[in-house]
Amino acid sequence: MSIVKNKVAIVSGAAQGIGRSIAETLAEAGAKVLAFDVQPQIEEIFADNASITTLVADVSQRADVEPVIDAALKLGDLDILINNAGRWKQTPVDSPWEQALEDWDTIMDTNLKGVLMLSRAAVPHLQASGGGDIINLSTYYVLPAKSAGTNPPGTDLYNASKWALNGFTDAWAKYLQPHNIRVNGLCMGATDTPMLRGLFPNGEYPPGLKETVMPPSAIAQQLLALLEDGRSGENVGAWVGEPVVIPEPAAAHKRITG
Repeated sequence: MSIVKNKVAIVSGAAQGIGRSIAETLAEAGAKVLAFDVQPQIEEIFADNASITTLVADVSQRADVEPVIDAALKLGDLDILINNAGRWKQTPVDSPWEQALEDWDTIMDTNLKGVLMLSRAAVPHLQASGGGDIINLSTYYVLPAKSAGTNPPGTDLYNASKWALNGFTDAWAKYLQPHNIRVNGLCMGATDTPMLRGLFPNGEYPPGLKETVMPPSAIAQQLLALLEDGRSGENVGAWVGEPVVIPEPAAAHKRITG
């Protein structure tokens, strides 16, 4: 029996890509999923899945976050929170500072403030239910590089948001350990998502990448394995060209940035 069977899970940014695959994988494993996204089509996407309840909500807006928690609690005690929603865009360092401030709000309100708000709202309910899991979706940029291309120079704000996420993962894992709440990061390389395809003309991958890019389902299965593993306070990586698996636990001083 899957460890997530009959557990209640929240998945943010679930209308497409990795978030959608995570919601579907958790539901297939027996979880009761509250999937939400700023995109209205999320309701249609999961309309035929009785295990997935949907909500149109923006994780960057406090007024939307609390209704997400309320909707999840209608399914039962809260057990799992997947912070998947994220924004990416090019942010050249020499862009006008007014543009930089606008880009800061766009990226940080979702990638960092949204994670903070949704997690802060969820934690009391995870504590009340006797424990659970928080998984923060990150990027392999925060782990030791195995190839060129990590932390690209034209995306300083996105990069900064994911490095800052390490602070949440590390501190929360330590603070919430007495409450039996595990906190981990899932840090993947090139995965076949609308965000990645949007980087290339007409959404066409260049030669080499097309053959090796990881499917979202592989990341979703890795996440399920991470939940079943039971560790806490670690960034778990996934790299193109390597098996997408849960590695042996890292040494304490290497759990977050390797």
